[in-house]
Amino acid sequence: MDISVIVPVYNEDESIGELKDWITKVMESNNYSYEIIMVDDGSTDESWNMIETMSKSDSRVKGIKFRRNYGKSAALNTGFKQAEGDVVITMDADMQDSPDEIPELYKMIKEQKYDVVSGWKKKRYDPISKTIPSKFFNFTARIVTGIKLHDFNCGLKAYRNTVVKSIEVYGEMHRYIPVLAKQAGFNKIGEKVVQHRKRKYGVTKFGLERFVNGYLDLLTVSIVSKFGKSPMHFFGLMGTLSFFVGFIILGYLSFAKFAWNQYQMTDRPLFYFGLLTIIFGTQLFLTGFTAELISRSSSDRNNYLIEKEIGDFPNKK
Repeated sequence: MDISVIVPVYNEDESIGELKDWITKVMESNNYSYEIIMVDDGSTDESWNMIETMSKSDSRVKGIKFRRNYGKSAALNTGFKQAEGDVVITMDADMQDSPDEIPELYKMIKEQKYDVVSGWKKKRYDPISKTIPSKFFNFTARIVTGIKLHDFNCGLKAYRNTVVKSIEVYGEMHRYIPVLAKQAGFNKIGEKVVQHRKRKYGVTKFGLERFVNGYLDLLTVSIVSKFGKSPMHFFGLMGTLSFFVGFIILGYLSFAKFAWNQYQMTDRPLFYFGLLTIIFGTQLFLTGFTAELISRSSSDRNNYLIEKEIGDFPNKK
């Protein structure tokens, strides 16, 4: 199979029918073999009923329904597990991503041998309250991750199948899939300017809090990518340094007390600072030790309660 298109869906009954027809038109005009996997992330409208109807009339449309809303990362991760296409395309269901971009994204993966190609909505139709924070966020992400992408948040991306089978997307890490891919050893990451269409239906599902969450996730992915396999290297180092500073302070105060006998140790604020750094260092060290034990015995992070599935999935339980 040439292409798997994964579409996370959350209350998008107004748009998914039109989106499916558009994707079908593009695929058939280019003679691609394909599947469309729509992951209903706990929608409360008629989205799932529409997916069922489309699947009955077209076997290439497959559906997965979560019992409740787990978030975009969960939807993508579940779709990745089931995707059979050589190239996996992700796009949002709100019609702001254009399926007309699919052929070029496909060629960049197959012919130019990219592992990941991320869309760049160079010209956006969002209000300035979203565009300015987004530019600043993407600038920070480029500095921290070392991946030169202009638009980490763009939902329109293309992946080699081996990439999506080698990574795990959890929490809110969908913004940083290229980072996870690089961490897994897929280093050829490209970018393509794509069309950003004005919203035709509904309202955005994301508020301003996503920018705060985005920075927290950026901090998480940067630490996890460096210390995820050996958390003791981070917490142990910080704990050792803190403990050492406290030990030096208390050692100096003890020497001053017995050598010069000029004051009580507990009369000096420096004593409490030294005591605090020793306690803090000990806690960091124990945190690293606990994290090390957890990392060596952790089970799968993603455990989503799937209510229904439609279509012939290869990994169907």
